[in-house]
Amino acid sequence: MQLHDIWFAVIAVLWTGYFFLEGFDFGVGVLTRLLARDRRERRVLINTIGPVWDGNEVWLLTAAGATFAAFPDWYATLFSGFYLPLLVILVCLIVRGVAFEYRVKRTEKSWQDRWEAALFVTSLLPAFLWGVAFGNIVHGVPIGADKDYAGGLADLLGPYALLGGLVTLTLFTFHGAVFTALKTTGGIRPRARRLATVLGLGSSVLTAVFLTWTQLHSGDGRSLVAAAAAVLALLAAVAANAAGREGWAFGLSGVTIAGTVAALFLALFPDVMPSTLDPRWSLTAEGAASSPYTLKIMTWCAAVATPVVMLYQGWTYWVFRKRIGTQHIAENH
Repeated sequence: MQLHDIWFAVIAVLWTGYFFLEGFDFGVGVLTRLLARDRRERRVLINTIGPVWDGNEVWLLTAAGATFAAFPDWYATLFSGFYLPLLVILVCLIVRGVAFEYRVKRTEKSWQDRWEAALFVTSLLPAFLWGVAFGNIVHGVPIGADKDYAGGLADLLGPYALLGGLVTLTLFTFHGAVFTALKTTGGIRPRARRLATVLGLGSSVLTAVFLTWTQLHSGDGRSLVAAAAAVLALLAAVAANAAGREGWAFGLSGVTIAGTVAALFLALFPDVMPSTLDPRWSLTAEGAASSPYTLKIMTWCAAVATPVVMLYQGWTYWVFRKRIGTQHIAENH
């Protein structure tokens, strides 16, 4: 296996980590309007992810940085062609971070309501747009002989890409509902389980259709195994959630995300961005990669830094592992 193949796999792992971790806090952000009945319950939901949301975003920065360093042609074509949707995601992430910090800076109800509404919107949009982006990456976009994106915004809004957006939105929201049931006490907990069952069943259908479409378009035996594992894990997560096994449900929903990402990257390989204009103009892992020396230096740096980051983040989750409920929220805070 060549270094560029290894770094293709590393980037897939980084995106898996990002979607696993940021997926549930996007889901919790969406649930602040779907599940919470009043402001105290919204604050409970926000507090479940308050200590960890910014650490989860480190995975996105690492994935983007690794793509830039390991596959500069892929990075250039991707970020130039997908400029508008990626800009929307970036603005949402900025506003979302500000909403976490600013909503408690003033006591007026209108002030806090506006920031909580912003938190909902900036959780929902990225959860949808990431699926649209990856749907386009896997299905292919117009790329010319010069490796530049040759399409427009409408080319990014095909049915497969929009279905991908619905899959990530429903899957992340299900992931967030299971996490909420795992992290809360009181009346929120059973309601989160009931809503998770509905979301899980709907997401199962969408995910199965999306992965079947992916398999028929560009899949192979390896991607079929990953896709089947993702769908089976999602059904098992729904069953575990219905049985009140919240830890199992959360772990299995994470397996679903990992299987889905693996199926997409396996269906994509050896390309990194297929061209719908001419297969010869597709960007491949080998053709878009940096020099072997660059990849070698990156490998040594990653081998040293990655365990430290993962240990620190794991410690953070351990410290904030206890459940919370409305009884922990001061009524007139």
